[in-house]
Amino acid sequence: MTRSTTGPAATDPLPSPKERRRLREARDLSERQVAAAVGVTAATVRAWETGRASPRGRRRAAYSRLIGCAEPRTAPSRPAEENGSGTMPTVGPDTLPAPDAATPDGPTTDRPAPGGATLATPAPGGAGPVPQPGSLTAEEAYDDLYGRTAPALTRQVFLLTGHRGLALEAVEHAFRIAWQRWPEVATDRDPAGWVRAASYEYAMSPWHRLRRSHRRTDPLPEDPARRALLDAILGLPPSYRRTLLLHDGVGLGLPETAAETEASTHAAACRLLNARAAVAELLPAPADAADPGTGPAPLREPLAALSLAEEVPAPPAARVVRARGERVAELWTRAALYFGVVLIGATAFTLHTAPTHYEEPLAPAERVGGVPPLGGPEKLTPQDLKLQKALKGELAHGPERLVPRIP
Repeated sequence: MTRSTTGPAATDPLPSPKERRRLREARDLSERQVAAAVGVTAATVRAWETGRASPRGRRRAAYSRLIGCAEPRTAPSRPAEENGSGTMPTVGPDTLPAPDAATPDGPTTDRPAPGGATLATPAPGGAGPVPQPGSLTAEEAYDDLYGRTAPALTRQVFLLTGHRGLALEAVEHAFRIAWQRWPEVATDRDPAGWVRAASYEYAMSPWHRLRRSHRRTDPLPEDPARRALLDAILGLPPSYRRTLLLHDGVGLGLPETAAETEASTHAAACRLLNARAAVAELLPAPADAADPGTGPAPLREPLAALSLAEEVPAPPAARVVRARGERVAELWTRAALYFGVVLIGATAFTLHTAPTHYEEPLAPAERVGGVPPLGGPEKLTPQDLKLQKALKGELAHGPERLVPRIP
């Protein structure tokens, strides 16, 4: 059965759930406002923005027009900050950090280009323009994404965890999953963001604490300034650390940071401000002076300098990662097949040896007390047997009657 590609079914696909939420917050719309305009409940809008459901029919068209994704998109992914099409929810009158454009001196600027399917944008001084995805094969597009994103992403994960080996392992793990799910990643609006989120999730997994090699961080830099900055960043809670790195290090806006960390924009802003304040207290001399009324200054330049100054092992070649991903997928497939064969064999053996009818179990023996012995004649003693034999041996013609003597 096939679905027709013409008529009402051929609607423009909606962006990803995270992008839907980002677009709604960029237009300063709450879930209740969108629900009232579309004609659904706030819980339904929340399900649309978490990926549990998707709008259909007229509600889909109304929702697309409301969040601003029905028209052709020719601007970059941050309309609220870069072309002034929306406002940001504020934490306070003077405490919320103002949205800023992509930092040219950050470790990388994983910016999605106009039109949807893009690759990570390299930092200034890097490679040339991003090639169009339609002119590349799957392997070439994957290798291009890996070459543009993996080195900078490894440095980001190192600042996030403080472990060089874990950073390299997390990036390789994320790209292995990306190759296994490449049709999904290639059509994603921001493939570099997809890989970044996967590597961050793997690196921040609490299960790594059980590994002896990851209980302590790697040696800190010898430079006192960089040592103090890295120590202050690693001392933050994981959610604060990730928010600070995404906003000030990568250069994402508050809606994008909130969507990637699965938090509200208000919570992301509070985490960012608290993280900047905590780092500013531990640093002996902040690089950027902050006004008293605007809160702590951003840490773009210190994070960029720290990321570029640290020695991080170079990631393996893209073809090696692809080969490892295919080998891991093959091993998991074989393991699943072997497990299925063992399960089928065990089921068949059980069905063959199981009884076909019900057999009543035998009750265990028990000692019974208080029952009288069996009645009847007793066994003859030796004297009785001797007398019986003597009587049987006497003559049968004896006196018929014994007459008692009367005195």
